[in-house]
Amino acid sequence: MKVVLFCGGYGMRMRSGAADDVPKPMAMVGPRPLIWHVMRYYAHFGHTEFILCLGYGAHHIKDFFLNYEETTSNDFVLRGGRTELLSTDISDWTITFAQTGVESPIGERLRRVRHHLDGDEMFLANYADVLTDAPLPEMIDRFARRDAGASMMVVPPQSSFHCVDLGDDGLVGGITAVSELPLWENGGYFVLRQEVFDHIPENGDLVADGCAQLAKRGRLVAHQHRGFWKPTDTVKERAALDAAYARGDRPWAVWEHDNAGVRA
Repeated sequence: MKVVLFCGGYGMRMRSGAADDVPKPMAMVGPRPLIWHVMRYYAHFGHTEFILCLGYGAHHIKDFFLNYEETTSNDFVLRGGRTELLSTDISDWTITFAQTGVESPIGERLRRVRHHLDGDEMFLANYADVLTDAPLPEMIDRFARRDAGASMMVVPPQSSFHCVDLGDDGLVGGITAVSELPLWENGGYFVLRQEVFDHIPENGDLVADGCAQLAKRGRLVAHQHRGFWKPTDTVKERAALDAAYARGDRPWAVWEHDNAGVRA
């Protein structure tokens, strides 16, 4: 199944300086950028055909893959001055690099790569900046059995703030952590059918337009995930993931610890 990755955003909250023009999916977690971790997740489950929706800082992503160094994350033997890899990351990957505009919203980026999907009934999509250990085969299988146009992975609210129940007299009736409220957030992992294109207008958004219209028609389903899920919207969040990687705490790296070796 093809995987569409949206990787053309500015990532302003990830900037470390005025000259920093690296797009957010290229922020480093361990020895590899975020987009690599997301792609390895999909590849672990057998989905190795990627369509990258490029925009801001596209040359960084192109250069990374055009000059990919397998020895950074794979064991190898150096024999007679020649490198013999013991394993590889991307040798079986097919990657389409598509320029979808610097200012394009997510829905428009998806519209601009529709011809690369070859009319596939179902395909996967992701923002390329969120890591998870969600069971992808289960997510796909559940959606395949449903008569729906799209599936959105949803997660509990991540905010550490509290909501205050306030009465008309200004007295506080209760305090509840946002994470304990019966709410769900968009987790950024989508399984889509071609039907979604019927509801995304020119320069539209995937969620606010496409998914919202499908929801109104009873054509959107959710996959609830309470396991590991971490966004990387800020420098602090990326640093936390980088530190977790360094100490070996990386549940999103299903390719390292999933003994089942599930292939979809």
